Amino acid sequence: MDRRQFLRRIATAAGLLILKDSRSAWTYQANEKLNLAFVGAGGRGADLVKEFANLGENVVALCDVDDRMAQGTFQQFPKAKRFKDFRKMLEEMTDQIDAVVVATPDHTHAVASVMAMRMGKGVYCEKPLTWCVDEARLMREVAMEKKVATQMGNQGAGADWSRTLIEILWSGVLGEIKEVHIWTDRPIWPQGIDRPSETVPVPPELDWDLWLGPAPERPYHPAYLPFRWRGWWDFGTGALGDIGCHAAYIPFVAFHWGRLIQEGIPFEVDSETSGHNRDSFPVWSIVRYHFPSVSGQPPVKFVWYDGGKKPPQDLLMGEQAGDNGTVIVGSKGSFVLGKLLPAERFKDYQPPAPTLPRVSSHYKEWTDACKGQGPAPMSNFVDYASYLTEIVLVGNLSIWAGEKIVWDPKKMEVPGHPELTPLIKREYRKGWEL
Repeated sequence: MDRRQFLRRIATAAGLLILKDSRSAWTYQANEKLNLAFVGAGGRGADLVKEFANLGENVVALCDVDDRMAQGTFQQFPKAKRFKDFRKMLEEMTDQIDAVVVATPDHTHAVASVMAMRMGKGVYCEKPLTWCVDEARLMREVAMEKKVATQMGNQGAGADWSRTLIEILWSGVLGEIKEVHIWTDRPIWPQGIDRPSETVPVPPELDWDLWLGPAPERPYHPAYLPFRWRGWWDFGTGALGDIGCHAAYIPFVAFHWGRLIQEGIPFEVDSETSGHNRDSFPVWSIVRYHFPSVSGQPPVKFVWYDGGKKPPQDLLMGEQAGDNGTVIVGSKGSFVLGKLLPAERFKDYQPPAPTLPRVSSHYKEWTDACKGQGPAPMSNFVDYASYLTEIVLVGNLSIWAGEKIVWDPKKMEVPGHPELTPLIKREYRKGWEL
């Protein structure tokens, strides 16, 4: 059998092949198209509509609470049925939809995704997977129960280069991994600001109540949208939430950090910040995770930097930091901004033979899984995305606490910090409960 057939057999044996409820993987025709519904059709949602339409899938329904943001998408796909409330869309079109793409602000990810999965629909959800840890665990549980194809939108997870780097790190060429440092140019939106006090009329194109969704009620203000919602605790998850699920994916997979959650192993996190007022995220932050040994890996320190903060120059081994980057420090060498250093030691190095599957497209990886034509994507909710999201969100708990915390995965709590409970398990507005 060829490699693709072999991977399908292995995935089936492991219970990882995701089948649509209504069709068998072995009878789904290669030229059949998915009927896709989109929750969020402006901003990032508009990009995703185009990505999946370019794959040849059917865009049958578009939902957005803001006609201004979604106008271009509505015009480009005039045959798609339009909605403002995704709950009505899913209820009215359940028999006409195969799968759902969710590209809303973070606070609405879970309520839309869980509803779709409970109806037997595959779900592609933008990163971070959820707003809080409890939601990430629920997403995993529902995806497992319903056996639907899922994928989080950290697009690099499907790239050849990311899978090659994971294989390089698995090969042990860097020796024992000691530290991981990741930095970003985010936030590129306002943070460390006070909640606006003035009253501003709601634009007629926007349904503000639907935009709020499960979040606590507050008056409309343009300080919150579009895009600026990322900097507010009620709606977004800050710079760490925005980029962490992208940038930390490779070390997360390579060093098995998800098993800390699976096995209930506690770990410490501490942080430094400036401008944090517990309504808006800080102007900058440095978050340090102290991961204990897991799966044969030695203890690792993972340090996150945002708002212009960067790692010490000596870790860069002569390279220039730039606005975004990753450094992985091992006992035999370092990975620095795409290079294995010192250069002399690795001048003849050849990457190991591929062991992870390669895919033509991050997006097609999910649509193939929806059709039963491939294994679960490498950023599916069950095996990867929910665990990675939980680790990222625990860093935000340290930012809120303003001191070192211990995350207890078994109890899903931070001992001694009951004030963090609402950030771990959200209270939902009536009508938006999960």
